[in-house]
Amino acid sequence: MYKELLNGIMANPAYVAGWFIIGGLLLHVSLMAAGSARRLWFERQRGRLEQERLALEIQVARLRIQTVEQAKSAWNGVRKFTVEKKVLECADTCSFYLRPHDGKPLPPFKPGQYLTFQLTIPGQSRPLVRCYSLSDCARSTHYRVTIKRCLPPPKTEHPPGLGSSFFCDAVKEGDILDVKAPNGHFFLDLEKERPVVLISGGIGVTPMVSMANALVEAGSTREIWFFFGARSGEDHMFKEYMAALAAKHPNVRMQVCYSKPQPIDVKGRDYQHESRVSVELFKQLLPSNNYDYFLCGPGPFMQTITDDLRAWGVPDAWVHFEAFGPASVKRAPKPEDKAAASAAPVTGIDVQFARSGKTVSWKASGGSLLDLADEQGVKIDAGCRAGNCGSCLVAIKSGEVEYLVEHGADVERGSCLACICKPKGALVLDA
Repeated sequence: MYKELLNGIMANPAYVAGWFIIGGLLLHVSLMAAGSARRLWFERQRGRLEQERLALEIQVARLRIQTVEQAKSAWNGVRKFTVEKKVLECADTCSFYLRPHDGKPLPPFKPGQYLTFQLTIPGQSRPLVRCYSLSDCARSTHYRVTIKRCLPPPKTEHPPGLGSSFFCDAVKEGDILDVKAPNGHFFLDLEKERPVVLISGGIGVTPMVSMANALVEAGSTREIWFFFGARSGEDHMFKEYMAALAAKHPNVRMQVCYSKPQPIDVKGRDYQHESRVSVELFKQLLPSNNYDYFLCGPGPFMQTITDDLRAWGVPDAWVHFEAFGPASVKRAPKPEDKAAASAAPVTGIDVQFARSGKTVSWKASGGSLLDLADEQGVKIDAGCRAGNCGSCLVAIKSGEVEYLVEHGADVERGSCLACICKPKGALVLDA
């Protein structure tokens, strides 16, 4: 029956034409609908891109405003800070929470940098300059430094460190201190993704805590190995912090070493290794040596670690260290440096300390001008001994100097930072 009906329709040209017209109309309508859908899709995409462009412009504007505000909140010279809180971390070690006395916002800093303090200490003829690492990541309301009393070597009559003892014994909550803005070339770059090894001994842990806090608060998934060395639980500062950090962030591998644990110290709970922090331990735990290494601690500790890392095949460019105090680290000399050293005069160079009336001979192995002054009893103020605080600035009356390392402090024309330079030839200093 359907076949007969179809044959009848096909036999009538009017029916055929009508169906073709209907089919064409349906096709036209469907094409129009498809075109409208495409136009709607393109409009939506254009709207989305426009929204993203506007959001990006707003973000850029906010960053510009933030940069301007940060620049406004930075300062030259000293700024007054109130000690908001003083916390005992462990024996002879305290953290100081410092809030700006003027109540204005604080500029951010790079994790690993330090503050420079200008301390007025009773009995001292002039302010004492000391540098201490920031022990937390950047906060808009306060800074934190953690300071350990510098004890004299055993069986000596030397007094404990003047600046650190003043902080531990005399500085109290509510006191006002003179502070210079954060500074320093030793810091961790948060924009990188390279895994890191944070290495510290004793109070050298402070910049490492700043780095670890900055990484985890930025949401970084970088692999972080945190090595900390202490004699025992008595010297284990930030103990609860370290345990909580490792428990909360699986990318943080905390490794605590006690060199002389006490009976109350429990391995596996208080510490992981009964040993000193060493490259041999790194070889046992790290899957490779392909990391950025940051270290801070006593001079012999840092020298041993850097030498052993170099022997392990770690390039010097991957090793970064703090250089406060006389405990600087000597790098392996480059070929051009060896050539220059071989060409250097073997005989001494005359250095005259004009005010003190002393002329002495400096030799190539004599260290810095500050070291030479110390040997001769010539008084030159010094804070960081790393060319950052500027307190060892001394005027040059004649001659030239050569810097041993890059400096962070501003150097006036015709002056030098005695702690990190040596004479190029005969030299007269106003000291």
